[in-house]
Parts: sequence; structure tokens; C-alpha cells
Amino acid sequence: MEVGMVAPDLPIGDRIRHYRGARRQDVVAGLVGISPDYLSQIERGLKIPSLPILYSIARELGVPTAALIAETAGPITTSPDTTEPAIVQTLMGFGPLQSASGADPALLRERVDGAWQKWQSSKTRFTDVGQVLADLITDVEHAARAHRGAGDASARRDVMRVTADLYFLLRSYLRRTGRVDLSMMAADRAVRAAEEADDPLRMAAAQWNLGHVLLAAQDLDGAEQVALRAVEQLRAVPMAEPDRVAMSGALHLLAVVAEARGRNWSAARKRLQERAAPAAEQSGEGNIMWTVFGPTNVVIHCVSIAMEAGDTSEALHVADDVDTSRLPSMERSFTFNLEVARCHSLRREDAAVLLSLRDLEQFAPEDLARTLLARELILTVIRRGRSMHARQAEKLAERIGVF
Repeated sequence: MEVGMVAPDLPIGDRIRHYRGARRQDVVAGLVGISPDYLSQIERGLKIPSLPILYSIARELGVPTAALIAETAGPITTSPDTTEPAIVQTLMGFGPLQSASGADPALLRERVDGAWQKWQSSKTRFTDVGQVLADLITDVEHAARAHRGAGDASARRDVMRVTADLYFLLRSYLRRTGRVDLSMMAADRAVRAAEEADDPLRMAAAQWNLGHVLLAAQDLDGAEQVALRAVEQLRAVPMAEPDRVAMSGALHLLAVVAEARGRNWSAARKRLQERAAPAAEQSGEGNIMWTVFGPTNVVIHCVSIAMEAGDTSEALHVADDVDTSRLPSMERSFTFNLEVARCHSLRREDAAVLLSLRDLEQFAPEDLARTLLARELILTVIRRGRSMHARQAEKLAERIGVF
């Protein structure tokens, strides 16, 4: 039997089930000399086989024993690193040489806005954005250096605004491609660029981005404090009122996420109802600084809180009235629908889980392949052992690279 590639963190039980394929569980168990129930418990992760039994299973399946052993000691809790190497090299200062003159700020603005458009709307956004970010970093950084010593203060601020916006994008890309460390670097550079631009709105957006990196790093208190401090700072600076309201609302939603993940459900719900929801009603649907803030995003957070609190019935009830088709960011829509799939999984509704996951495969295939929760949901369906659903889940796992 040819040994196919599986994810390096795939547990022993899932590997055995994968390599067993269509062979009956009771037949393999009998040939190995164990009971079918014991093999079933191994495949579901309830039992860990001894090395002699593992060797016997591998021999019967026709694979090396090493093929049944995960390469990592435990489950991976962060996304695998899928960052384009050229982006990492450029971020670390090893990009190509540049000419003496910096690029025109207007052209850089057009390129950065175009990259953001791809990131928020393309089904192949990781591939599309990954192809342009390295050159953008090089050109934007070169323009920033060229304008720092120039006499035109207005042009310098324009370049630094573009620089901040690029690093906002990099923060999001790097977090989703498994490099939280570099995402933190990007967030820090965005903060400095926004300050050099002397742009209060971007300074607040930089704090919002920093807060999301802290969430990814599990620093919930830090994320909440960053968000609330930025809200206070917004009150003290001159700014168009619609921008202030929308940006403050986005920051309150960040604090809501931190409180919910910290299991402070009452505080999260109160902030959502008293701070974020009124701001969303006042500002309407929007995408200020690419935060996707608006009434729909607020309701999506209601679903998230109910799910995190274990009230899946309430979460699904609220989710029924959510229409994400007009959201400007496919990532937000993807995350919402994946959370709906998780609610169905918690209720052991495997048919609904598979339906949601197949829809997401069509909607955002690259996101599905990179998201740990999606993998966990697929493996959960497989482990429950309902043959029809398990076979469909295994095929999906193969398509997105779990098997």
C-alpha cells in the first residue's frame, strides 16, 4: 500500500482510520488480535495503543509504524505556517535593492487598496495577496525612507498613511498564515507609521490591529486594555463624528471578544448592548479601516458569545436571521458560518456540519484549509463513526490536506 501524506499533527487514531480505508474494523481488529471495540476506541482517541499493538496494526495496514505516529507531541494550537517565504525575507530586511527615488504615493495608495480589496473579497485571497505583498513592502518602505527627509510634510504624511494601511493588511495576513510573531511586528510598525502620519483615525485603527494580535497570542487582558484605551483617546482628538463613532464601535467589539474568551459573559453582553450596538445603529453598515463594523457584525458577535457560553440553541436562533452576503469581508462571513458549523457539531448534528463545511469549501477554500477549527470539526464527524457522514468528511479532509 502506498503511504499518502497526512497532516503532521494528525492523531494516531485518525491515522489508523485513514489507512484502514474501506476495510472493516472488525476484520482488521481480528487480524491484529484485539477486539473491534478496542480498535474503535483507539480510532476515536479514547485509548492509546501499546507499541506492540501499534506495530501489529501498522503491519496489517501495510504502512510503516512511523506513519501512524504524529510528528508533534500534542495537537497544534496555532495555524500551520503557510506564509510566503519572500514576505518573511522582505520583512526581515532582505528585500531587493531599490533605486534612489521613492514610488509615487498615489500609486502606492492604489496598490495597497487593491491588495486590501483582494484580501477581503477573493476566494483565493492567500494566494493573490501572497504574490504582491513582498514587492509592496519593499516599495512602501523605500518611499517612507525617501520622504522622511523631504521638505513636503503633506507628501510625507500621505506615505505614512499608506505604510500604516499596508501593515494593517500584513498583520491580518500573517496571523492567518500562522506567524503571530511577525503579525506582532507588523502591528508595531503600523502603530509607528500611524503616529508619523499624525492621523488620529489610523492611530486608533493601529490599536485595534494590535489588540487582535494580542487576542491571537491569548493575552486577553492586554487586548481589552488596548481597545478601551484607544476608545478614550478617540474622545480627545478632532475627527469627523461618523468616523469616531464607527471606530469606537469596532474597538468596543474587540473588547467584547476579549471578555467573551475570558468567560466573562455578562460583561461581554453588556458592552455589546450598551456600547457596540448603539454605535453600529448610528454608523450603519461600513468598513472603516477594514474593520467591517456595522449592525451585522454586532449580531454576529451575539452569536459568538452564545456559542462560547455553550448556549448553542440561542446561537443558532440568532444566526438564522443573519445575512452575511453583503459584508465587505469574506473572512468575517467565513468565520461566522464556521461558528454556526461548530454549534451544529456541539449538538451532534453531523449532516448540518458537513453541509456548512461544504458550503465554506466553495466560498473560501483557502480559508477552510488553513483553519484549525475546520479540521477539528471534520475529524469530529469522522470519529463519531456514522459511516455515511464519516466517508463524506474523509473526502473533505483529503481535499483540504488533512489526509
